[in-house]
Amino acid sequence: MPPGPDALPPLRDVVAAHGLAPRKALGQNFLFDLNLTAKIARSAGPLEDVTVFEIGPGPGGLTRALLAQNAGRVIAIERDPRCLPILEEISHAYPGRLEVVEGDALSVDLAALAGGSNAKIVANLPYNVGTQLLINWLTADPVEPFWQSMTLMFQKEVGQRIVAEAGSSHYGRLGVLAGWLTHSDILFDVPPQAFTPPPKVTSSVVQLIPKADPLRCELSKLERVTQAAFGQRRKMLRQSLKPLGGEALLMAIGIDPARRAETLSVAEFCALARAL
Repeated sequence: MPPGPDALPPLRDVVAAHGLAPRKALGQNFLFDLNLTAKIARSAGPLEDVTVFEIGPGPGGLTRALLAQNAGRVIAIERDPRCLPILEEISHAYPGRLEVVEGDALSVDLAALAGGSNAKIVANLPYNVGTQLLINWLTADPVEPFWQSMTLMFQKEVGQRIVAEAGSSHYGRLGVLAGWLTHSDILFDVPPQAFTPPPKVTSSVVQLIPKADPLRCELSKLERVTQAAFGQRRKMLRQSLKPLGGEALLMAIGIDPARRAETLSVAEFCALARAL
């Protein structure tokens, strides 16, 4: 059979043939639904002229969808050696378009792998490291990110925290960071039944696009402000920000010291960081 998608057997058959069972310790939940993986790949927009990073591809359900969506170059980061032979079979079906890197995505430098080319990150992230991975990519270079967009699946609760705005019960440090640097949206939810094994929670596909001109702000100072403010979110800011200047800091930029962290906009947090 010639190379191409038709050369690949059904994913469930491949997983069964390799005796591959998802490992909870790796946060693995496999996606076999072809309609769903295709929907995620389409959501990432045109892929022909970009480097697509996929994290934790497992047996390659989404990998196949990205390649079928004409991704010119896919770099898949996988730490589970059991999955490598399966991904190699996909690579043979799409010659020269899939590169598999064995390693832990938490320590892999995606910007270096992209080599200056346009990049998108599209992944069903392992639940146990998804938030940290997102923070790593957001903060790698806040001014000139190496990625054009990120289309990522998280637990729904994490997705709500990413897109949350001031006044929302989900609003916190992650929402401020994402709101400072990106435009973010929840595209759609994914029910537990779509996965093998089914997780106990609903998932959400979130898309983040970098802001062309984010507010001037120093990351380390923004992190100090949000950590202090949301670390005691039930308290008034005059109290929670006391170690950083408290009432004097707030009054200097016209913020009522009696307000609480969840009421401050991203712009107000950036102003506090600049005043610090």
